[in-house]
Amino acid sequence: MLDAKYIRQNIELVKTALKNRGATLGLDTLMEKDNERRTLIGKAEELKAARNQVEVDSCLAALTAAAQMVVAAPVYVDAPGGATTTRTTWTAKMTDRKALARVIVVSSTGKHFTAGMDLAVFTQADGITSPGAKDPHLRAEKFRHDLYRLQDAFTCLDMARIPVIICVHGGCIGAGVDMISACDIRFATQDAFFCIAEINIGMTADVGTFPRLCRLMPEGWVRQIAYTGERLPAPRARELGLVNEVFPTQEAMLEHAMGIAREIASKSPLAVSGSKAMINFARDHTIAEGLDYIGVWNAAMLSGAHMAEAFAAKAEKRDGKFPDLLPLKEKGV
Repeated sequence: MLDAKYIRQNIELVKTALKNRGATLGLDTLMEKDNERRTLIGKAEELKAARNQVEVDSCLAALTAAAQMVVAAPVYVDAPGGATTTRTTWTAKMTDRKALARVIVVSSTGKHFTAGMDLAVFTQADGITSPGAKDPHLRAEKFRHDLYRLQDAFTCLDMARIPVIICVHGGCIGAGVDMISACDIRFATQDAFFCIAEINIGMTADVGTFPRLCRLMPEGWVRQIAYTGERLPAPRARELGLVNEVFPTQEAMLEHAMGIAREIASKSPLAVSGSKAMINFARDHTIAEGLDYIGVWNAAMLSGAHMAEAFAAKAEKRDGKFPDLLPLKEKGV
């Protein structure tokens, strides 16, 4: 069996802790060099093969600095390697594409979940406010395409085959709102608040807040907090449907989130992935189109074997033993 202590202490890319069911891989330090990434994938797959079931707590924003870097990464300046948005994108995509987990749980530490945009990014030589910038029309065209890359840092959470649970404490400011709106399930602590802070620095939020937030809470409230930049407290956010539950402490929130994650991980990954695909499709299409698509989906992917195992597991009062999703072919991220 793979030596978890060796991974934790010497690879320093994976935190492993054996639990009652399978192993927990903490992918909260996923990293800089491609060869280290490939080592991580190989080690994670080896550990996964040694266990019947894998539960993963993937903390994409595990450190306060990392959480701040999510929104500090320049929109219009290429920030390779070290940018947290790049690492977040890579982590989520690889966790999904390599089928390293059945659920992703995103959390943070420190005083706030995200701390807002680092205004220094606007003062760079080719920044949007730079008086000596290049041709404004060419720069605008470049900005548009650079923005797609930043949007993808959060869209990949929405498009992942597996559910993403996000746990917010303290302030969720600016791009943090873009991030949480792309996730499947949102939890928050009593002291948490949400703020579309872009209005306070004279810009329109552009990484995903408006297309998604209007589907998650009443449009009138989206307009109010977008126009004013006011803080939306977690209890009110729960009343409006933005978050599922509010907890007195971060510890209680994470305990609950991991309980939900374990429950999801115990189900058929194919059925869970299909449910997410159908919910996303229904959100973006008409009822008639959604009904047609679910018919096509189940005609192709309804598994009698998985259903039989679910029935047997229930009758025998045990967890089901379902195969994981298959890894996808390698391609650039």
